[in-house]
Amino acid sequence: MTASTRSLDNAPGWRWAPAWVLAFVALWPAPGYAEAVMVLGALAAIIRLLLARFRGTAALLSGPTWALTSVLFFAYWMPEAVSALDALDRGRALREALVDLRYLPFLWLAAAAAGDTRGRRITFGGLAIIVAIWTLDALLQALTGTSPLFWGIDAIKQAISGDTMCPAGASSAADRLSGVLGPCNLKLGIVLASLSPFLLYAAGRRFAFVGWLVAATAVGIVVVLAGARASWITYALVLVFSGWHLFGWKRLLAVSAFGAVLLVTLTLSSPQVRGRIDRTTQAMAADDGSIDTALSGRGRIWSAAICMVSAHPVNGVGARGFREAFPDCDPRAGQSPAWGVGPALHAHQIVLEILSETGVIGLLLWLAGAAMAWHAWRYADAASRERARPAMLALCVTVFPLNTHLAFYSTFWGGLTLLLVALYAGSLLARNGR
Repeated sequence: MTASTRSLDNAPGWRWAPAWVLAFVALWPAPGYAEAVMVLGALAAIIRLLLARFRGTAALLSGPTWALTSVLFFAYWMPEAVSALDALDRGRALREALVDLRYLPFLWLAAAAAGDTRGRRITFGGLAIIVAIWTLDALLQALTGTSPLFWGIDAIKQAISGDTMCPAGASSAADRLSGVLGPCNLKLGIVLASLSPFLLYAAGRRFAFVGWLVAATAVGIVVVLAGARASWITYALVLVFSGWHLFGWKRLLAVSAFGAVLLVTLTLSSPQVRGRIDRTTQAMAADDGSIDTALSGRGRIWSAAICMVSAHPVNGVGARGFREAFPDCDPRAGQSPAWGVGPALHAHQIVLEILSETGVIGLLLWLAGAAMAWHAWRYADAASRERARPAMLALCVTVFPLNTHLAFYSTFWGGLTLLLVALYAGSLLARNGR
């Protein structure tokens, strides 16, 4: 190990990087506090990097990690900036683009957290523990009707400010498992599905097949009961690729049979799950109305997105400008939408979101970023791939194009996706590897 590497690994300010990352994720149930932690982490990263620069010490990220993290960030951010030039709401679009620059130093911090053996063990292990705790909490909610974690967070907020995390009306209207995120933020299923590789790989490597199977079953029950069908596809991909990599196809087929029995059991015992499966089967009908009902109104949203692409093909309507453009492109203007009141907020599909909001320029930049990520994986050695595999799988299933998605240019989902980007780059191109 060179003196440069020793100074990098022993830098005391950088050894706190895993704590920043884990605090950011753990505070997702309280978005304001999570955002504050992210901003403070970004500021800490900038200060630490400047101090290292002025003192003449080694860089706190390896050159390849620095390059890949920055390139992937700009593949995400440049479409947003270009689309703001003539966005429908130019002021908001420019403001969002400027504000999102705060992610870049935080991504350096997150990449550094996964950039050495100690930091990677703490970061990936901590994420596995968070997923496990949120899963157990959701299972308790399924049994008792109350999430202990959310109840505790809500009690603390009421004691401090007198306000509740979620109004009573919204709480009673929730028709799915909400867990620690609460009934006003029904994203538990998709969040657990995206982060589940960290838990499944940790359980599989520590407790072999039995550990992986127990963890996969627990998370799977929560994902199904949480109700989002996009999370079912995401989690199915996680199960296939993690199970195949860890234990081979034979055991994976046995797990698939067990999973099918479990899904049938949950369908028979849960009216909510049964209702979503019934709506999914309506997609087999020939008429557009049945298909749109099966997709919870997304057919109508996707038609509007295609209209926006046709009207603004070069750089789109502006990141987060979907809601402003929707009324003019709504194919069923005047009819009550399946999602409730108001315009659609985003395209609910990654390719259509990129095309409608950032145009062909945006799609080309995203594809360039994907090519760089794949290039790094392709030319990495076997040990590098192995240590990066949980982050790689989490990132791939999150952006899997043949699925529906949350808004990638929103604060919450954009932050989650960029975090996975940084963990992938940091672990693949770690300082103690090639």
